[in-house]
Amino acid sequence: MNSFTYYNPTRLVFGKGQLSQLSSEMEPYGKKVLLVYGGGSIKRSGLYDQVTGELKKMGAEVHELSGVEPNPRLTTVKKGIEICKENNVEFILAVGGGSVIDCTKAIAAGAKYDGDVWDFVTKKATPKDAIPFGTVLTLAATGSEMNAGSVITNWETNEKYGWGSPLVFPKFSILDPVNTFTVPKDHTIYGMVDMMSHVLETYLNHTENAHLQDRFAESILKTVMEAAPKLVDDLENYDLRETVLYNGTMALNGMIAMGVKGDWATHNLEHAVSAVYDIPHAGGLAILFPNLLRHVIDQGPERLKQLAVRVFNVDPQGRSDREVALEGIDKLSAFWTSIGAPHRLADYDIDDSKLDLIADKAMANGEFGNFKKLNKKDVLEILRMSL
Repeated sequence: MNSFTYYNPTRLVFGKGQLSQLSSEMEPYGKKVLLVYGGGSIKRSGLYDQVTGELKKMGAEVHELSGVEPNPRLTTVKKGIEICKENNVEFILAVGGGSVIDCTKAIAAGAKYDGDVWDFVTKKATPKDAIPFGTVLTLAATGSEMNAGSVITNWETNEKYGWGSPLVFPKFSILDPVNTFTVPKDHTIYGMVDMMSHVLETYLNHTENAHLQDRFAESILKTVMEAAPKLVDDLENYDLRETVLYNGTMALNGMIAMGVKGDWATHNLEHAVSAVYDIPHAGGLAILFPNLLRHVIDQGPERLKQLAVRVFNVDPQGRSDREVALEGIDKLSAFWTSIGAPHRLADYDIDDSKLDLIADKAMANGEFGNFKKLNKKDVLEILRMSL
């Protein structure tokens, strides 16, 4: 395996009723608070009242930023930065899913910067400071509650990029499975696709002697696959919500990535698709990932064979590595389709009219991917396979 240093300072507060820990978790950071959330689902579920009640008990001065988009936009980030600077905000509390948390990370860093926060996203500048923040998670999906990554969309330029900094690890994240009960079926499905994709991006590597990392990754995939078909038919099942919520965090908190260099080409490609069409991120991943795997299979058929055998129970007897790997990829795609994920770009009314634009967006920083370096020809082929 590769040499590595593992660092993750986020306090994970997990379980039923753990919102009661909010005031004690926030106490060291100050009482001028920016509350960040999305489209209002936390008000319908009653979580907003619970959170604001806890903040009131601790005497917090609360400012609010609502309406964070599913693909959080630069314009919304800038609104949050303005609120922080105008009111000397000392702490930010993100209540929602990964998009709300990603937006909060950009606000936290941008509020301590005199320039344009987009500089961080485009790697033109590096954060030197950030407002501390915590999260109350409502959606099992991105893992943003326990990592230092963020994805922001500039809708004016149709650009969507990931960025990160050690300064934007959440100070704490409160995860109560009950707060995910009201997540609708489609977003529950997207969340499970997203966390599986994070594992697959990490698993798609050429690292030698990373046997434990492989087993960690495989166990997350198998656990989510076992729970997923049951959960989509029983959305308020506590045990299933608990299982999926924990797996989403473990998929992208750095644990399975220690000592390995994952691929991440599919995420880069999907960011380009949703920057142009604004589709759900995980919906795009469900469509693109199997086709990318088919495209890169010859870079490591034995690697994808291992995935097929260990996770998808493909029988390798008397067959080539490539044949076994292809069946595993087919089973991955079939599984996602079986739980209700989209299968083709046409499911989002996407045709071939903007493929060249998408490819150019994907290639903005040159060839990408660690399992196989992808050029524009590769990108266009994967996109055409996905139509």
